[in-house]
Amino acid sequence: MASSDQTLFRCCLLTLYITAPPTFISLRFLQAPYGKHHRPGWGPTMSPPLAWFLMESPTLWLTFLIFPFGRNFNNPKSFILMSPFLLHYFHRTCIYPIRLYLNNTSQKSGFPVTVALMAFGFNLLNAYLQARWVSHYKDYEGDEGRLFWWRFLIGLGLKKQGGGYKIPKGGWFELVSCPNYFGEIVEWFGWGVMTWSWAGFGFFLYTCANLVPRARANHKWYLDKFGEDYPKGRKAVIPFVY
Repeated sequence: MASSDQTLFRCCLLTLYITAPPTFISLRFLQAPYGKHHRPGWGPTMSPPLAWFLMESPTLWLTFLIFPFGRNFNNPKSFILMSPFLLHYFHRTCIYPIRLYLNNTSQKSGFPVTVALMAFGFNLLNAYLQARWVSHYKDYEGDEGRLFWWRFLIGLGLKKQGGGYKIPKGGWFELVSCPNYFGEIVEWFGWGVMTWSWAGFGFFLYTCANLVPRARANHKWYLDKFGEDYPKGRKAVIPFVY
């Protein structure tokens, strides 16, 4: 049983790393059709608030299903480490869809069901990896465990600095077109530091593969829309770099 679980975990981890490069390459040429890039031709659509709730939900219910079966379930450190992940996705799964629902302008364009299904699949994979690593495979007491609090505090600081998705105005928006994506990238780099795992850094890598091309497309959208009025020194997603 233990060996089969390890095999599943390793296969899922390998899948996460293998899917990152093609995701990056495909999004360089074909943008996911939602938000600013919404366009017809992607099949049936659904309500954006419902789509966000359903496709993000595995990060909550699957985590709660997996966590009690880990050997670290009774270790308080595992709960402390998992908390930032759950808090982030509670906002993404519950609070953000409510905000979308209350914002009537978000209802004008549907969310493609195909995109929601792909996101649902990724969140199943990622929630399993992160929850299983934190609750079962991470060593909290050995040599690696001695650095737990240092890594946790450094990673938590990065997550707070990143802050996830925010309304893009002021602050970092003066430096990049997509400070929300930059915040997400920094946040999950912090998660990688906190967990100090291939699973955590794989999530960071996939986040970059997903968001950097989309930030580039958003940056081009702003340049096309505002022309000479848009600040020429502003980068797409990484301040002063890209």
